[in-house]
Amino acid sequence: MAFPSSPQQAWHSLQGAMNAIVALCHFCELHGPRTLFCTEVLHAPLPQGAGSGDGPGRGEHAEEEEGGIQMSSRLRAHSPAEGASAESSSPGPKKSDMCEASVSWGVGGVSSPRRPHAVGRVGCRSLAAGHPGYISHDKETSIKYVSHQHPNHPQLFSIVRQACVRSLSCEVCPGREGPIFFGDEQHGFVFSHTFFIKDSLARGFQRWYSIIAIMMDRIYLINSWPFLLGKIRGIIDELQGKALKVFEAEQFGCPQRAQRMNTAFTPFLHQRNGNAARSLTSLTNDDSLWACLHTSFAWLLKACGSRLTEKLLEGAPTEDTLVQMEQLADLEEESEGWGSSEAGEEEKEGAEGREPTKCPADSSLLSDCGNWQPRKLSVFKSLRHMRQVLGAPSFRTLAWHVLMGNQVIWKSRDADLVHSAFEVLRTMLPVGCVRVIPYSSQYEEAYRCNFLGLGPHVQIPPHVLASEFAVVVEVHTAARSSLQPAGCEDEPSLSKHEFVVTSGSAVAADRAGPTILSKVEAALTNQNLSVDVVDQCLVCLKEEWMNKVKVLFKFTKVDSRPKEDTQKLLSILGASEEDNVKLLKFWMTGLSKTYKSHLLSTVRSPMASEPRS
Repeated sequence: MAFPSSPQQAWHSLQGAMNAIVALCHFCELHGPRTLFCTEVLHAPLPQGAGSGDGPGRGEHAEEEEGGIQMSSRLRAHSPAEGASAESSSPGPKKSDMCEASVSWGVGGVSSPRRPHAVGRVGCRSLAAGHPGYISHDKETSIKYVSHQHPNHPQLFSIVRQACVRSLSCEVCPGREGPIFFGDEQHGFVFSHTFFIKDSLARGFQRWYSIIAIMMDRIYLINSWPFLLGKIRGIIDELQGKALKVFEAEQFGCPQRAQRMNTAFTPFLHQRNGNAARSLTSLTNDDSLWACLHTSFAWLLKACGSRLTEKLLEGAPTEDTLVQMEQLADLEEESEGWGSSEAGEEEKEGAEGREPTKCPADSSLLSDCGNWQPRKLSVFKSLRHMRQVLGAPSFRTLAWHVLMGNQVIWKSRDADLVHSAFEVLRTMLPVGCVRVIPYSSQYEEAYRCNFLGLGPHVQIPPHVLASEFAVVVEVHTAARSSLQPAGCEDEPSLSKHEFVVTSGSAVAADRAGPTILSKVEAALTNQNLSVDVVDQCLVCLKEEWMNKVKVLFKFTKVDSRPKEDTQKLLSILGASEEDNVKLLKFWMTGLSKTYKSHLLSTVRSPMASEPRS
């Protein structure tokens, strides 16, 4: 594995299970704070020398399953030269800096009841000089949890070393035992829990340790505080319990307190000449202590990383979503009503023939809920396609009437063409503002629908043709295919038609129109934007203007503010122009019942009736 060459890259290697390093630290009376044991996360091949005992003839393999993690405690014998090489290349302290015992751990000539002649034990070292460490492999995520005396990478070693020193010196809670949080952006953030372990040979009969968790994500670490505190506290309680049993057994065999009181006053270090710090395995009488700690630390990293996950938060439902849900609920209720009424009619009619069922008079309800779908033959593919077919001036006139809520009437012999046109045009409006009658044999009033499809021979009332609140698109059979506008996609169905857009009030070319219309045209004319990107632009524009509609609705309908204040609000919203005001008023009809009832219930609540401060 090629290690990174910068602290940022080094921390990037931690990205994974919990994005952290967990370490056990010890305050040595001879050398100060020291890192005893640490577990880190690896996503790439293991570093050279780490757990390389997989090949034949490389020692024993002990594998077991622990919480979905396969643990491999790989111990292999190293030659003296190999051990020296590993010692010299390690970023940790040199062997000469470690405190070692050259005499037995017997107390006052009385051997310990547990280990009568444990010679050569070290207090500042957890694993022997040639020990390759412990490895656990998570089969689900292919993540490896590796435990060593120190991190292999020098940058991570420095970070863990600094956190160790701070956790056992300046960053301690009152009483010197308990959890604390510290850190910064450069060196990482640390959760530290300091504690004491009983030792009959130590000054004050106890030694100082800490378990630390280091990561770069401050918010994640703070949110994990309760979980880490409970689990690390459990590990500490187990260590303290084992050490207490050893301490009590040693004190029973040879009480150290009375012996020290009877000893002449001599410098403490000279009194303990040859008795360096005892190892944690000696204090707890547990030879498998480091393997157990590796299992606990690996599980801690995996479990803490699994309990908190990042999720995409999209926020509250949009108005379109709320309206669609309401319309679907209404449709289901109406369908149940139709089912019961049809059952009654069947009993009355008996065997009499029945006319084919016609579409309900209020067919716009079905259209609003998206129950009707365009036929497989989609003539108009997008707004950009329609603009190419109709031409820029005609499309601008049509789009202006659509946005302002005027009635849009399409007359054509081809119902599929009308269906596709309505499906494209409705994307410019909120769902609540769309009322469609796809194809009718007679004219329907504007209050019933703002999108109306008619056959070519259906008569439109003269007052509608002359009205400025309606636009008519007549589709005729083209004399020759050359009538298709240049630049249009080659569609056989379009080459047979020509389109005539008429209205009682033509939109002047120099008329600004609503602001959203200009932005829509700018998106459609920008060829660098794909059709999908243009669709997302439309969604954003509709949400922007629906938010303005919500503010205006609450300001005028709920709070009942005077007209002067309303004009000031429109100026702030950037919608003081006449066309923008008309658009906001029309779009206000598309607000969901849920939103309106929520506002009204808030106003009627006792808290809302209190005077404003």
